[in-house]
Amino acid sequence: MRAFVRWVGMIILTPGVTSCTSISYYAQSLQGHVQIMTARQDVGKLIDDPSTPQILRARMASANAIRQFATDELALPDNNSYRSYVDVGRNSVTWAVFAAPEFSLTPRTWCFPVFGCVPYRGYFSEKSATETAAELQRQGLDVYVTGITAYSTLGWSSDPLLSTMLTQDETYLAGLVFHELAHQRVYVHDDSAFNEAFAVAVETTGVRKWLRAIGDTAGLRRYEADRRRRAEFLALVSQTRDELRHVYDGNGTSEQKRAAKKAAIERLRTRYRQMRDRRWDGYRGYDAWFDAPINNAKLAATSVYSDRVPAFLRLFDLCSGDYPRFFASVQRLGALDKARRAEALAGADACYGATQS
Repeated sequence: MRAFVRWVGMIILTPGVTSCTSISYYAQSLQGHVQIMTARQDVGKLIDDPSTPQILRARMASANAIRQFATDELALPDNNSYRSYVDVGRNSVTWAVFAAPEFSLTPRTWCFPVFGCVPYRGYFSEKSATETAAELQRQGLDVYVTGITAYSTLGWSSDPLLSTMLTQDETYLAGLVFHELAHQRVYVHDDSAFNEAFAVAVETTGVRKWLRAIGDTAGLRRYEADRRRRAEFLALVSQTRDELRHVYDGNGTSEQKRAAKKAAIERLRTRYRQMRDRRWDGYRGYDAWFDAPINNAKLAATSVYSDRVPAFLRLFDLCSGDYPRFFASVQRLGALDKARRAEALAGADACYGATQS
């Protein structure tokens, strides 16, 4: 913990990030993270303590098994992350602010020492996040603010399990743990689309393997149904992004582009309702996403986590489902420059990783 505090202090004093805004931003990040880290409780002790509420004890036991599975079966880091627990006392641990120009789907990025450039800013305070969003809106940008249930320090500190990670079932928890640990396994600077798609691929394959290992065939069926709906949702969003790119690249006036943008988003909502009521038999799991405002920032945020997932899943299959070989292959791709990396991933026809003992 002391090492982490020194590291954040070093960032604040790094040349190029010494403005009042930067210092304030890093200070809130440090304060928020330190508050969480100092509230950690050991998972094993919570399980053994008879005063621990039975429901929490059961969740901790499940989380403990999931964490061990991540190391034993998925070759994810064997460290102290997710071996402690914190009740954060709110529905989200952080809030992420995404922004994009009014007539572009390219998100604005912010760059930080160590972590590189990412298409969002994270806040431990919802008020700070909404204030930043309001300032970005005054600059004429589309803005999207969303609550986050888990985050990773990429191994710089021992990330704990959070109460926000326990709001759904064990499958959801397993996915979060596998996803966040994947960021500790491979992380490429300045390429969020690569990093997030890789983590989603580890999450997806890991959850499938875990459900099979515990013999939860009903849970696996539910998970696969959720994944199919997710793919169909993303296809709808992708179609709308293609329509909007055509609008933004066109020669229309700002008013014409604004009207076409609004029409494209309304078509997206209509297509969703049709799919929900017909193909999905009324499943409403995505209603909240569509009922809230939709803009370029929200569409861009969705693409960051999804566009390259199929390519990573295909690479995983090429590696015969062998996680060490898959990770080695991803690391080799990550060592390429950004343009070559995307091309190599999309065109991969073999596993690049050598077999590891």
